[in-house]
Amino acid sequence: MTTTDALIAAVRKIEPIIRENAAAAERDRRLSAPAAAAMREAGLYRLWRPKALGGLEVDPMTGFRVIEELGRIDSAASWNLQVSIAHDLFGPWFGDDAAREIFGGDAIAVGGQQPARLAVPVDGGYLLSGSTPFVSGAHQATVFLGYANISENGELRRGADGAPDTLLVACPAKDAEIVDNWNVIGMRGTGSHDVEMKDAFIPAHWTVPWAPLQKPGGAYEGPLYRLTVWPAIAALTPPALGIARAAIDEAVQLIAAKTPAFGAKTLKDHGVVQSQLARAEARLRAGRAFFYGTFEEAYEEALAARPIGIELKARMQLAMTHAMLEAAAAVDIVHEIVGASGIRDEYGFSRHFRDIHVITQHGFINSAKLQPVGQIMLGLAPDWPFFAF
Repeated sequence: MTTTDALIAAVRKIEPIIRENAAAAERDRRLSAPAAAAMREAGLYRLWRPKALGGLEVDPMTGFRVIEELGRIDSAASWNLQVSIAHDLFGPWFGDDAAREIFGGDAIAVGGQQPARLAVPVDGGYLLSGSTPFVSGAHQATVFLGYANISENGELRRGADGAPDTLLVACPAKDAEIVDNWNVIGMRGTGSHDVEMKDAFIPAHWTVPWAPLQKPGGAYEGPLYRLTVWPAIAALTPPALGIARAAIDEAVQLIAAKTPAFGAKTLKDHGVVQSQLARAEARLRAGRAFFYGTFEEAYEEALAARPIGIELKARMQLAMTHAMLEAAAAVDIVHEIVGASGIRDEYGFSRHFRDIHVITQHGFINSAKLQPVGQIMLGLAPDWPFFAF
């Protein structure tokens, strides 16, 4: 059995626990403790952690497959997993001691990107203050990662280019406060609340300048880490693939048995339903194939220790955004053909619809990220800063 097969089998083994607790997560607006514990015990939070730190260090595609399979079962569990293993990929920026302290053992690292907090220099480190929204999995976290601008005497420290000096900072979860404000239409079970710090002391070695990676820490020399932040960003897409897979599979079951009101034949005998169902399947499979194929290509470059050029980065961004949008389109088709069943709570269709349309709004993979891809295709400078990483 391959590593991928073994991990998919591990996900299916805990599937009953995940499903049993999905409704509680939706109600409580946070991933349930039993679901998080099952994922931790299955080793899922260590997928992209270096072997030197007790992780599995699997390739990007294996990580994506596990996230996708969880997405078929429960969107919140899938989303929280991808957020955590994605943050493991920021480990290469830290020194060896900090990496062991932050990411070792059963660590669960999550975080929010913007706005940057403030870091005030003090003896031995910084006092960190500020609030960041959309911190998925906040309740399970052992550590929060994020950016902070250095502030001295009430003024931001700036570099020669006038931009603020920005740090990548890790803060122990015990030194932060979760602000209970995740009140949304979809992805409710992810617990993506704001997280606030108030003069939390951060030792200097838990901070690093946020800039393109020059030399990774000693535990991060494998090919996975040569792709820098790109698997972390791409991990946002597999939950959408899993949601769309669940929606189509559940639609097939419904269509086979349902006779619409005032109708004389089952849905499965309607030609438009047949063709639209096939169209949904094609859109999901085509987007998925482009996504996985592109990252297989990128990983081959990483294995060969060749530079990851901007054209390949553009294809990765295009593949992840396109696959997510096609997954959402597939769910839209399902929502149309299942009729009134799509709005009833006893079915999963309304949740699939709400959840995937929350994902379409994520700033790292939304449709707006097609623009910088087009800019690169036209030989223009892209306005998406992560192409520099």
